Amino acid sequence: MLQPLTAKELEYIADSMSNEDLLLKQNAVLASSSSNPALRQTAQQFIAVHQQHYQTLLQALHQHAGIAPTQPQN
Repeated sequence: MLQPLTAKELEYIADSMSNEDLLLKQNAVLASSSSNPALRQTAQQFIAVHQQHYQTLLQALHQHAGIAPTQPQN
């Protein structure tokens, strides 16, 4: 049975999602601006990896949304 996420866990997930988004954007810039085909391909692979990480974190939030407390916890 899932337990509600703590505030610290929610902060960690939010920070991780922000980091994944930043890495995704940085690799997108690299993929679009590099003239080296191997570097572009590697950046595109990293984009896919970071998109998957972001989606995994988002799914974790959605899975816990149904059991989240409706009132602030003391």
